[in-house]
Amino acid sequence: MRGKFITVEGTEGVGKTTNIQFIQAWMEKNKLAFATTREPGGTPLAEQVRELLLAPREEKVCNTAELLLMFAARAQHLNQVIEPMLGEGAWVLCDRFTDATYAYQGAGRNMRDDLISELELLVQGSLRPDLTLILDIPVEIGLQRAGERSTPDRFELERVEFFERVRNRYLQIAADSPERCVIIDASQSIEGVQAQIEKALNKFLENA
Repeated sequence: MRGKFITVEGTEGVGKTTNIQFIQAWMEKNKLAFATTREPGGTPLAEQVRELLLAPREEKVCNTAELLLMFAARAQHLNQVIEPMLGEGAWVLCDRFTDATYAYQGAGRNMRDDLISELELLVQGSLRPDLTLILDIPVEIGLQRAGERSTPDRFELERVEFFERVRNRYLQIAADSPERCVIIDASQSIEGVQAQIEKALNKFLENA
């Protein structure tokens, strides 16, 4: 039986890392074979592309170059990690996937959705996540949290307006795909956030 593909999305500072650890514990408790990975990244080559994408630099990165690099990393990731694991029956838990491209490059960079969808079809075929948890938080709170956590990467240096567009696109994606997406209110306490996540996962497992 083919495995299930779960993705976790959200803007900066929503708490993806902490909550992915919670999801891993939930999978272990439910005795599921799983792998955890991330985008961009997930393989040695894709991690090198990630470094290229995130490193602050004086040279302005062309939006089209950024988009193509994202999908180049994704193609390698799918070929080497995601598809093989799903084919073996394992669940795959991924920190961001193509929804992030529609949010960051599409809405954030004002790139056309049809360009993204063409690359999505080329790279993924019919593959889409089975469940997407979108951690949502007001942008200014998220950026404050992210700033306290680490030195900002190239994306985190963007203006607030950029992240407002990203957040709004995530909310639109959830509205357009209610059968796949669940919005998690990440402004609550960690216990409150994880209660929402567990409820969504339990419901998904019942129907899997």
